[in-house]
Amino acid sequence: MWRKFYLYCIAFLFSISGSSATEAILTLVPNASVVGRGKLSYIFWDIYEATLYAPNRQWNPTKPFALLIKYYQEIDASDIANITVQERHKQGFTDEEKLAAWNAEIRAFLPNIKDGTVLSAACPLGKQTILYQGNQMIGLIKDDKFARLFFGIWLGERTSEPELRRAVLGVL
Repeated sequence: MWRKFYLYCIAFLFSISGSSATEAILTLVPNASVVGRGKLSYIFWDIYEATLYAPNRQWNPTKPFALLIKYYQEIDASDIANITVQERHKQGFTDEEKLAAWNAEIRAFLPNIKDGTVLSAACPLGKQTILYQGNQMIGLIKDDKFARLFFGIWLGERTSEPELRRAVLGVL
């Protein structure tokens, strides 16, 4: 049960108050507009709300986009990092050495999450992942495979939360 709970908490990406675009997102994503928004809940707990921004409300994984996540629960950073690795396994990625390296990178900058924390992750041109807490950059991973798999947790066809994916992509 806790494993499933933490799975829902992997949304480790975002920090602004409310669910509006940060200055950083508006700079990295031209004509940033909300594509969709969805809330992840487990039993009766709201875990987080995810909002996808893309140019002119048109998401394309090869064009700039950003994901904003507002958390409603406290979550330890190491738990989130571990769950992101498990989610990548579910997407079919099995390079354990690379997963361990990414996990170490994420742990180096990922904050512990409190109720109300909002993190954002931008993906300019699908080549890298830039993480923010508010308008302050907290991490950068320059790896297109990391970006594809990381954002695939929410946006990929092999996501463990297809209903949330549909909401975030604006197709509900």
